[in-house]
Amino acid sequence: MMSQTGEMSDMGSETRLALIHRVIVPDQDYPREYAILVTDRRSIFIRQRKTRSSFVLRYEMRVGTALVTDVTPKTLEDYEQTSLEALTADDGNLTVPHEAVISLVLRADEPEHRRRDFFLWLTMKRQGEVFQVYNFEMNYRLSSNQDAKVKFYLVPLGAYFKPRRQIQNRETILRQYAADALEIFQRVMPAKIVSPQMISDAISVNAPNPNSARTA
Repeated sequence: MMSQTGEMSDMGSETRLALIHRVIVPDQDYPREYAILVTDRRSIFIRQRKTRSSFVLRYEMRVGTALVTDVTPKTLEDYEQTSLEALTADDGNLTVPHEAVISLVLRADEPEHRRRDFFLWLTMKRQGEVFQVYNFEMNYRLSSNQDAKVKFYLVPLGAYFKPRRQIQNRETILRQYAADALEIFQRVMPAKIVSPQMISDAISVNAPNPNSARTA
């Protein structure tokens, strides 16, 4: 559920292109949930309210599976009445100008096998699926002599995931969510920043038959 448009702008100078409704940024104390508003000039990570415990959010980042089912994803329309200046001024948000981005890499992490996840892996084996996790690493310049990095996991909310689960397998849904996000960033960043080869390598990992569907 990624809202896209090319019509909306602030003062006619900056166009709001799309909204990625949910990503999770790792944090030692508590993972942070964001929606990403992408304009033709910058990406604004908009902090979302906490939807679950730290344990659940960390689990989602490990398995790429949407566990939150009672939260409605935000859309571009939800931010129509909020100026870009107000969003960037909010201390809880993160703004990255696209001209400052050095690299953007999409990765597909290999699932970790741990004893306490026995029933998870048993479910994977029964369904014949891999719970693949996709994430981006965005490196950017804060100043002429200081760089920064933000890593964010592509974990959609249940309202996006569950309806699709009736006709698609888990991996196909998450791979498409990652591919849609990637397409959005490709629209606003040079090819040398977002490498097509990196993308094809990442989203082809363990790619299943898109026509196979199984119940959760």
